[in-house]
Amino acid sequence: MRLSLLQILSLILIAIGLASCANRGTPTGGEKDIEAPIITESVPENYSTNFKGKNIRIYFNEYVKINDLRKQLIISPPMDTDPIVTPASGASKYISITIQDTLKDNTTYAFNFGESIVDNNEANPYPYYRYVFSTGDVIDSLSVKGYIEDALLKEPDTFVSVMLYEADSTYSDSIVFKQKPRYITNTLDSVTTFSIDNVKEGTYKIIALKDINSNYTFNQKNDKIGFNEGFITLPKDTSVTHKLTLFNEQVNFKAIKPTQDGETRIIFPYEGSYENMRIKILADTPDDFKTRILKDVNTDTLYYWYKPKFEIDTTFFVVTNGQQIDTFKHRFRTIKGDSLKMTALTKGTLSYDDEFTMEANIPLSKIDTTKIKLIDKDSLTVTYKVEYDSLYNRYKFAIDKQEGQKYKFRMLPGTFTDFYDHTNKDTLSYVVNTKMKSEYGNIRVNLRNAKLPLIVQLVNDKGVVMYERYAKDTPVVDFTNLEARQYSLRAIYDANENKIYDTGNFLLGIQPERVAYSQPIDPVRSSFDFVIDFTLTD
Repeated sequence: MRLSLLQILSLILIAIGLASCANRGTPTGGEKDIEAPIITESVPENYSTNFKGKNIRIYFNEYVKINDLRKQLIISPPMDTDPIVTPASGASKYISITIQDTLKDNTTYAFNFGESIVDNNEANPYPYYRYVFSTGDVIDSLSVKGYIEDALLKEPDTFVSVMLYEADSTYSDSIVFKQKPRYITNTLDSVTTFSIDNVKEGTYKIIALKDINSNYTFNQKNDKIGFNEGFITLPKDTSVTHKLTLFNEQVNFKAIKPTQDGETRIIFPYEGSYENMRIKILADTPDDFKTRILKDVNTDTLYYWYKPKFEIDTTFFVVTNGQQIDTFKHRFRTIKGDSLKMTALTKGTLSYDDEFTMEANIPLSKIDTTKIKLIDKDSLTVTYKVEYDSLYNRYKFAIDKQEGQKYKFRMLPGTFTDFYDHTNKDTLSYVVNTKMKSEYGNIRVNLRNAKLPLIVQLVNDKGVVMYERYAKDTPVVDFTNLEARQYSLRAIYDANENKIYDTGNFLLGIQPERVAYSQPIDPVRSSFDFVIDFTLTD
């Protein structure tokens, strides 16, 4: 039987209608769960006293799991042996804590879980849960509150530990290097404020640490530290808001065993400052023995070059910084020597604040400027001045730079002579350009209420200094020929007038020099002049 077109259309409409009716009853899965899990019971109860056990269980109304426990869980006071917390993976309707440490008498303990406890379905967190108990008759109830800032950066680090050390008869400032604190809390990842709760009456030293190793002790090389001068007393200082400024200390000097990495080159690693570092060889050396010392640009390393090469298996080096002396035994090795290699550090665009710069892989001893030709885009000879940086082994060529120019350097063989009387064998050619000044922007900064001198800086979003001026005699500084981009503006109170930022020192009780940021400034644009009023506070 053949169906008419009208019948076929009718059947299609009926099928669509039936499908529509069927779909109306299809389950949607319900509304998304946005509720945090609920604690139904704690065994022993939260805020229990005379706690004697080793096991704690916290029950919930649904399955929960634990996320990022290593960062989130803060136990105060810290335990020498970490407790076992389950579930370590997977989900459960309870959290179990097994204490492995010996608990102190008459002490209030707090387990701060942060936002690590979440439900299994949607990861809704139980916010900032704290389980507290006391091994004595009372729960300590005093608190210490405050906030963290960074000495140099606009925003402080996250996960900063804030600690209290009890100022009893055993206290000394060196305790922060050796022992865990009496009480501790953490700023976690979204706030700069802190609150150390359940503290007993007493006198304390308050310390902040960006604790890289999470061991609650200060590592000068890796950690930032902040501290209050003097001590705090509870309950008197309970209502005080404490400001702790984090800073990196200048690392104490330490000489590290040298190693040979060239035919006549030995590397001397160190920690701290190299400025007073002196190196002396104890072996008998040839009459014409000479040395040169260069610094690595990126690492804490000095390169000790010597000539002539002399036959000896082992010797001793004495390294001193004027306060401590270290003696190192050194065994010489046979290593193939390097040939002189020159490198231009300036490529492409030459900024108005910089100079064309070249460096070498071997210490340089002289330059023959008669073998250098510098011309501009019109093939006219350009005059220049040469400056040698003996520490970093660099030659800088100072030019009276003109906008929109092209500068061509041609350096013939024999232009550069190194420490071993070797010269460059090839002709070296380089081309650099200057932009039009209209491609840059300019900023004038009016320093209001300024106590001079000030170091005024433009920094990028990571706090790296891009441009710097020193304001000593006038509260006005000009930044010219700036790359178009976003900057932050900050000022350093140069209290000792040494023209550099001085950090603090915990053991000496020295705070870092003050740093102030202006309100956010507009991005620098090409061919645009800005005038900024930067108001500073006393």
